[in-house]
Amino acid sequence: MTIHKEGFVILTVIFLILIGSNAAIYFFMDSPVSVLKWTILLSSLLFVFFAAFFRSPKRSIYLQDKAIISPADGKIVVIEETEENEFLKDKCIQVSVFMSVFNVHINWFPISGIIRYVKHHSGRFKAAYLPKASFENERTTIAIETKEQKNIVVRQVAGALARRIVCYAKEGESVTQGQQLGFIKFGSRVDIFLPLDSRIDVKPGQKVKGKQTIIGWID
Repeated sequence: MTIHKEGFVILTVIFLILIGSNAAIYFFMDSPVSVLKWTILLSSLLFVFFAAFFRSPKRSIYLQDKAIISPADGKIVVIEETEENEFLKDKCIQVSVFMSVFNVHINWFPISGIIRYVKHHSGRFKAAYLPKASFENERTTIAIETKEQKNIVVRQVAGALARRIVCYAKEGESVTQGQQLGFIKFGSRVDIFLPLDSRIDVKPGQKVKGKQTIIGWID
């Protein structure tokens, strides 16, 4: 299993804490052997859980113009017409992918283009599947202009457990569909705001795979 770079420091700290805890039990408890066999098992399971959270699967992609690929693993929780007032300032279609702690938490660019806008907002940490999470929770908003001069907004949203949003996007740079956009740690959501005339190929409740599932198409 390949570990994502965002997990290196956290996993090292967790590993040292677990080693230290088991060492303390061994040196300072009476009859530590009977306890250690359980604490070592629990420590191993805990470390494997965190390591799995930071897993970085190798996935190929076939670049497709006008296709919008899923920016994250998870489940579709929102498909609706809405108004995006931060960058688009117009009506659009919102598609949201909710990531549980068991999903891969890498985010990918859903389409190729030029980054026109990046902004991080501090906020609350409500459950990421709630509708208000998109504009009340801590979040980072990224706007991408396609070669057809269509604007798409991607929003990384923190959840009840997510306390760290990592975004690699920089204004003015060109990005390629499937390139890593960022990482959200411990449960979260990604919103995509598309032009009203976009064709949506997913349904609420559908499970999607980042960099693989086609969310829809733009004209």
